[in-house]
Amino acid sequence: MKMKHKNKISSIFQSLSVALAIVTGFTFQSCNDNPDKYEMTDGVPEVHYVRVPNPASADSLLVQAFMDNTICLVGTNLKSISELWFNDQKALLNSSFITDNTLLVTIPKTIPEIVTNKIYMITKEKDTVTYDFGVQVPEPYVSSISCEYAKDGDVVTLYGDYFINDANVPLTISMAGNIPVTEFISIQKTQVKFKVPAGSQKGYLTVKSIYGVGRSHFQFRDDRGMILDWDVLNANGGWRSGKIKNTEPEGISGNYVYFTGALKDDLSDWAEDNFSFNLWGAANGRPQGDLFATAPAESVLKFEINVTQPWASTAMQIIFTPWATRDTNGYIADGKTPRALWRPWQGLDKGYTTDGWQTVAIPITDFKYLHDGGTAEMAGPGNYGGLTIFVYHGGIAGTACTPYICLDNIRVVLQNNSLL
Repeated sequence: MKMKHKNKISSIFQSLSVALAIVTGFTFQSCNDNPDKYEMTDGVPEVHYVRVPNPASADSLLVQAFMDNTICLVGTNLKSISELWFNDQKALLNSSFITDNTLLVTIPKTIPEIVTNKIYMITKEKDTVTYDFGVQVPEPYVSSISCEYAKDGDVVTLYGDYFINDANVPLTISMAGNIPVTEFISIQKTQVKFKVPAGSQKGYLTVKSIYGVGRSHFQFRDDRGMILDWDVLNANGGWRSGKIKNTEPEGISGNYVYFTGALKDDLSDWAEDNFSFNLWGAANGRPQGDLFATAPAESVLKFEINVTQPWASTAMQIIFTPWATRDTNGYIADGKTPRALWRPWQGLDKGYTTDGWQTVAIPITDFKYLHDGGTAEMAGPGNYGGLTIFVYHGGIAGTACTPYICLDNIRVVLQNNSLL
């Protein structure tokens, strides 16, 4: 469906202008490698139709599209457009993607306040041409939660996008088992704070808004793919099994391992006894093979962490090793085995602490560093039968500190959080 309307700023667009304090005019950014200066044309544009950007799918015509999607306007004299609006939201134009007959543009990702279901094209003479086109708002997208193992009554933050709390259709969240969230602390477009309701169970969260229903990309209290929980699964059989406790601070789900002691700002300092544990697969009695079943490139390591005293120096080195590995010389001392280096304190003036237990996720594709921060090749299947974590070096000097770091529920799941 198409409508062309030419006049001085239309009454509808005038109301939008007042509401948004529109500043007219547009400066095009020319492509640096284009020797021909971009020049706007006179007259008014005419849009014949809208399609997807891929020319091979040119017959896929559109009458609406989701926010933040790129579309292609097809018509005549499109170089006469100086501004382009979707409802009351101004789009960013790039002259490198505008010709007389086609214009590529990304729909703004800000939800419109005034919905007219029209595109407004402003010429350099300030004439306005409209075209009927709807902007769709996606259903809620649920990416992560501050702590996957939060207890009933704890305040958590749910992260994602399009958490729209409409006055007429309020946002709702349900835990697994259809347990509704009843106590909301705050609701924003990209995050929601709430209290975990009593009776919450393991499973996916569901978020419903006026624009649809979204399901979490993780399972709450997920115990799949568990490697170490220090209740049933321990790191026995290595040089160090780790120091274990369950109080001060209170555990998130029973026992946990903790690191504490003095860390210098000297990268050569290595406080092994206070900041490490080893899980050697063969010595621990684990079945021969890797600790997880799918391709490393598809997997992510997760754990809960609680840092009660500031951590401001050296990296947490997380190393998977072959099942038969039984000593440190082959993978730590020579520093050649690929690993993840986690330095959450970097850039923080007062070091890194957490507000209680938090969930950390590190893709296995990030296990591609050497002990000093240099790069390495990510290990292939057959090199993930053991696990060592210790705090040392990392290639970036920090500040001397005495941190208190607690870890629990070390697990590996797929990137989409399915069971391995």
